[in-house]
Amino acid sequence: MTIQRLTIQNLRNLQAVELSLSPRINLFYGVNGAGKTSVLEAVHLLSLARSFRTSKHRHYIRHEQPECTLFAQVLGSHAEHLPVGLQRQRDGQLRIRIAGENVAAVSTLAELLPVQLINADTFLLLEGSPDIRRQFLDWGGFHSESRFLATWKAVRRCLKQRNSLLKCGKMDPFVRAVWDRELVTHSERLDSFRQAYFLALQPVFEALLSELVEIEDITLQYYRGWDQRRELDDVLASGFERDHASGFTHQGTQRADLRVKVKGIAASEVLSRGQQKLTVSAMKMAQGFLLREQTGLRCVYLIDDLPAELDMNHRRRLCEQLERLQTQVLVTCVEPDAFAGCWQQSNDVRAFPISQGALVTNEQ
Repeated sequence: MTIQRLTIQNLRNLQAVELSLSPRINLFYGVNGAGKTSVLEAVHLLSLARSFRTSKHRHYIRHEQPECTLFAQVLGSHAEHLPVGLQRQRDGQLRIRIAGENVAAVSTLAELLPVQLINADTFLLLEGSPDIRRQFLDWGGFHSESRFLATWKAVRRCLKQRNSLLKCGKMDPFVRAVWDRELVTHSERLDSFRQAYFLALQPVFEALLSELVEIEDITLQYYRGWDQRRELDDVLASGFERDHASGFTHQGTQRADLRVKVKGIAASEVLSRGQQKLTVSAMKMAQGFLLREQTGLRCVYLIDDLPAELDMNHRRRLCEQLERLQTQVLVTCVEPDAFAGCWQQSNDVRAFPISQGALVTNEQ
């Protein structure tokens, strides 16, 4: 997928910005607070209907404005032109339109316009909670397996019901058995989807990381959320008293995790900040390579302050791999000179100076 034209109205300090984007590299530069990251935020909203900077919509709607409106002309996988629009009102109302039709499910947006974000929060893939790594893994499952979303929702529904029953003073053994059986069935299917995706992702990540930086004995491991040597129904049965006492289910797919280790130690404990950035970038880019390989689709990459933590040599290596993806990239930085010699001259690189919430034109 490629965004050909992007229109932003009343998003943070961006009052009215219209951009004609390159299908490859787009560079947004300017001083801190100019509005560069808000351009990336706009694309993220168009893909997932949520911001990566705040959970409160009121914070990204321009001050004293009733709504924020975003529009993109998207070139689809079959060369079709699809207008995509999103409007978020200050009272919380959300309106999504694709090709002139109202859309209720946010998942339709995510499927149409897959995005990958690399920013300061991406370090949390190494040092954050398992929830963040599960989201990373489930992004791949959602885009690679058509049955993934329904299975994921079924697991959440069963888990919610089981936890509700666990909080009851007395639990009917028959009711418990019914929900446990349902939970096991969907959980095993979800785990199989996650495992299949992980096994496909792992060699792509390792090969890509080796092109970016040399890190000896780094491994990416998948943990399904319960003992690998036991069946989930046995785990649930043997752990029932503990679950009942605490009021929630301790083991299952809701505890799945990805673990990145160097010589058996958590990568966040031993890698430098630059090495960590290259590692998490390799994880994110590996998903882009695999998405193209499995589905033929290309995701849009949003990279905030790419030069940070990287010397010029590793900056060039990262840019080279981004070019290999042959996908659309939106990058921010303070000074465009930070990318001197990083992009091939044959590549379509467009630079957009941003100042005080507006695109700087020649006339200015």
